[in-house]
Amino acid sequence: MNIDSTLAPQPTPAPAPRRAVASPLIALTTLFGTVFLASCGGGGSDSPAPSPFVPTVCSVTPTPNTLPQVTMTLSNGAGVSGPITITLEETRAPVTVANFLAYVNAGFYNGTVFHRHSPNFVLQGGGYAGPLVANSTPFPTLKATNAAIALEDNQGLCNTRLTVAMARTQVPDSATSQFFINLTNNDFLNRTASARGYAVFGTITAGQAVVDAMVAAPCTQWPAFLGGAECLPSPNITVVTAVRTR
Repeated sequence: MNIDSTLAPQPTPAPAPRRAVASPLIALTTLFGTVFLASCGGGGSDSPAPSPFVPTVCSVTPTPNTLPQVTMTLSNGAGVSGPITITLEETRAPVTVANFLAYVNAGFYNGTVFHRHSPNFVLQGGGYAGPLVANSTPFPTLKATNAAIALEDNQGLCNTRLTVAMARTQVPDSATSQFFINLTNNDFLNRTASARGYAVFGTITAGQAVVDAMVAAPCTQWPAFLGGAECLPSPNITVVTAVRTR
């Protein structure tokens, strides 16, 4: 299972969290520039792991009040309205946090939409500017991004509910701007002894009610673009602003 930067199933790899074998393919990759989560059996991604390979050991530490935070104000004009605060693990995932903050500080995420809702799995965004219309053609085009970053998948940070992680292709060091919110404990997305994982870099520490509203928001299936098990929030859930607030 992968979390790719594109939509799955698509010809282009897409970053997406993995799911149980019974679930349809859900990849967190970049579909024509989009990041998706792919679901398959086992943990981590489908990319081979270096040898020797040490699985992620999840560790929960007190969140210092000095860690940076980003506040995203979200709206769909129909029930989703308000901020979520992401507290960033700058010490344990320095490369990933620096990358995310670079996009935030450049205003990159303003006007982008959450293009993928995989129920009980993930909400994915950070790649496409809105508006997006389900079942339209041609497919949307990803925003131009900075260079891809190294994968930090063994920092003791695990893909648990309300954590935020980077979407990528099946190539480990391929994450750019797309990210996803874990809607449940997706342990299979963590690094294992035989597969790379997906890099967690923050946690939603305020605005959980907004996330709940996102999950409950209307969503339209778009099989050709997202696959049959996933949908495009419609009206779009838009990042009105994303700013560093600490």
